[in-house]
Amino acid sequence: MEGLRERRVYIETYGCTYNHADTRKLALILEGQGCRIVAGPDEADAVVINTCTVIGKTERHMLRRIRAFADRDLYVTGCMPVVQAVEILAAAPSARLLLPEEISERFCGACTGVVGGAGIVQVAAGCAGRCAYCITRAARGPLRSRPKEEICREVEALVGMGAYEVQVTGQDVSAWGMDLGERLPALIDAVSGLPGDFLLRLGMMNPATAQGIAVPLAHLLGEAKVFSFLHLPVQSGSEAVLAEMNRGYTAGEFEAMVAAFRKACPEVRICTDFIVGYPTETEEDFAESMALLRAIRPEKVNVTRYSPRPGTPAAALKTMPERIAKDRSRILDAAAKEIYREQNAALVGERVEAVVTGRKKEGSVVARDRAYREIVVPGNFLPGERLNVRITGNRTVYLTGRATSSNTGTANR
Repeated sequence: MEGLRERRVYIETYGCTYNHADTRKLALILEGQGCRIVAGPDEADAVVINTCTVIGKTERHMLRRIRAFADRDLYVTGCMPVVQAVEILAAAPSARLLLPEEISERFCGACTGVVGGAGIVQVAAGCAGRCAYCITRAARGPLRSRPKEEICREVEALVGMGAYEVQVTGQDVSAWGMDLGERLPALIDAVSGLPGDFLLRLGMMNPATAQGIAVPLAHLLGEAKVFSFLHLPVQSGSEAVLAEMNRGYTAGEFEAMVAAFRKACPEVRICTDFIVGYPTETEEDFAESMALLRAIRPEKVNVTRYSPRPGTPAAALKTMPERIAKDRSRILDAAAKEIYREQNAALVGERVEAVVTGRKKEGSVVARDRAYREIVVPGNFLPGERLNVRITGNRTVYLTGRATSSNTGTANR
């Protein structure tokens, strides 16, 4: 990082919210070293790529981007320098590796700043699990939670800068505090007691660490300063596959946990992930995933085809033919979208309170209701503006609506 002083720097970021927070930290560090962050590589003296390598497709894209800048003054950070330094240097021999820990150690700001009304807080690094297929555990290491008081000070700083949405991120948010003798509900309760008009959006949680706090967490979703939204990746509906994956819970336990969340907080919106085509997944296993999808009816589903990650236990397993994984992915995704259509159709005509989170295109904005549903609304409202919205349409993966009023007066009808 010492070579990045008083230079024009272009940063390209991939992957999770945690990575995006690292980029914000890096930008602030570089600005403190006299650098100027520029919008494109043509304007830059140096290029930084903040990488993700969660699946094979992403890794291949990262290597293409690294090769594209191989003749530039290139720095590579994110997960890949930790676990795939050899591959990076084969693609760009003169690239310099910047480990994420160096960014964290060098950062001394109060917070990472507010972009479009949203701020990000990294509550923990690493995770408590040892999933057989996951390379992120090797890249980010074991769980290291930040102290509650430190997190509260950062949230206060973000809210003081105008944040209305605080994105709580980590490799496994529900594991926060397990290494400190605390648990996530205590953190949410503390942050919710801070002054200001804001809501927390909780990041991805492993069901293995979330199941022990499901009931107190569900009550907080309905009562505290937090969106009623949970991202709980189940990955498979097969008990056998979950055991092979070393996920630490059963499909039955996951289904019971979702039921507990919905009982304590009926308005909660559940997002989940499925991996299809895991090496040991049979047709019967896949049928169990389909059955679980239809039983829990999640409001959002991410479907990923399995790809072996180097250095993981699952990488030694024989992969199944790509055409089978592709077919299963298509079938599960189609079933998930049918569930979305049915759920969204029931919302048309309803009136909800929502906050503007961004711009879709000229003349319309994206707003989020308390359950973090995406609603596209005509109008030129400002980020953070509160709207009363009537839902007018169902676009399967998002809703459309019309603002009937806002916190600044009457809106377009």
